[in-house]
Amino acid sequence: MQALIAILIVVLSVAWPATAQAQTQKRIELPRTSLTPDDVAVVINDSDPLSRRVGDYYQKMRHIPQANMIHVRFEPGRSSISKEDFLEIKKRIDRNTPAHVQAYAVAWTAPYRVDCMSLTSALAFGFDERYCSIRCGPTAPSAYYSSTTLYPARDQGLRPAMMLAGINFEQIRELIDRGISSDRSFPQGRAYLMITPDKMRSVRSAQFEQTAKLFAGVFPVEILEVDALSDRHDVFFYFTGAESVPLLDTLDFLPGALADHLTSSGGQLTDSNQMSSLRWLEAGATASYGTVVEPCNHVQKFPVPGIAMFHYALGASAIEAYWKSVAWPGEGVFVGEPLAQPFAPQLREIETGRYELQIFSPRETRLRMERSRSAAGPFKPLARQTLLHRGVNIVRFRFTEADGYLRLRW
Repeated sequence: MQALIAILIVVLSVAWPATAQAQTQKRIELPRTSLTPDDVAVVINDSDPLSRRVGDYYQKMRHIPQANMIHVRFEPGRSSISKEDFLEIKKRIDRNTPAHVQAYAVAWTAPYRVDCMSLTSALAFGFDERYCSIRCGPTAPSAYYSSTTLYPARDQGLRPAMMLAGINFEQIRELIDRGISSDRSFPQGRAYLMITPDKMRSVRSAQFEQTAKLFAGVFPVEILEVDALSDRHDVFFYFTGAESVPLLDTLDFLPGALADHLTSSGGQLTDSNQMSSLRWLEAGATASYGTVVEPCNHVQKFPVPGIAMFHYALGASAIEAYWKSVAWPGEGVFVGEPLAQPFAPQLREIETGRYELQIFSPRETRLRMERSRSAAGPFKPLARQTLLHRGVNIVRFRFTEADGYLRLRW
């Protein structure tokens, strides 16, 4: 888990509540930890009525700029499309993607595959057979894995993608609504790391003890050696290995939850002979992952739970946390609500000139305040530093327009 330890670099961001935005956004600088709606382009298949409806709803609910809405047209409903057909679609997407866009939300469920690649990876990397395996072997790695970048397109030349997937509009609408309701909710849920009797599909369990130690005092983590979880009402992370996961209808997933099962064809969303990753979303999870072709049980082809959990705890969005947790994602499809940000820090004005910052920290660190009379700086550190503990922190401070400009730094 050295890669997990290497990412312990913490930055601070805020998603602005409407009540505080007008007073503070021009005078308090709070570096972000995640993508924003301005960074995401929505890709819609105009030949698919459901895709059009999902794309319109997502734009409305997430306030995606009109310039970020990308329209393509092809025959809907196929599980897989050919490399040649995809390249034509990709040309149109590339031509219409604003340069500042960092990620894609895909407004359809099928196709989920492009020849030997998943659709989400083909959109991210372009179609490239280096991301496909030969005889179950390794694939090209993702530069985004364990990365601390907030700008994957700018820094690494890729745009991660996630599918707003579901069987019908009602399911997808509920998924989108769950993602939105999770924002800045600081859920008090648990992480369940499952060791099933299926040894071939439980290869991630070698990481579980270290993951539990790393998150002690941050997330409650339970490592269970059972076939499946049942009758729990606080599920926020659920990582297991099984061909099919029973008893999902006995669980309550908190908004923003991540859940997946390591198996061969979970990413075959609409026609798998195993359990589709869509079942997690139908059960109440907000994002999931599965492979679209036979990957064998290379752990690099599946999410590393500790890395996904850590980036999520830093305030990253679901698409960032999940994508950064997969070393070889070429054959895996990401599904869910991309912009869910349960741990995005929250700032609010509790009375005139007095603010409260709610922030989640996965380790002990210090919060530094810097002030300047000018928006252009120079900013000088104030004497006050605040010790942040592991978990949820409440930081209160006074700041008025006469104080100039303020920014917060770890």
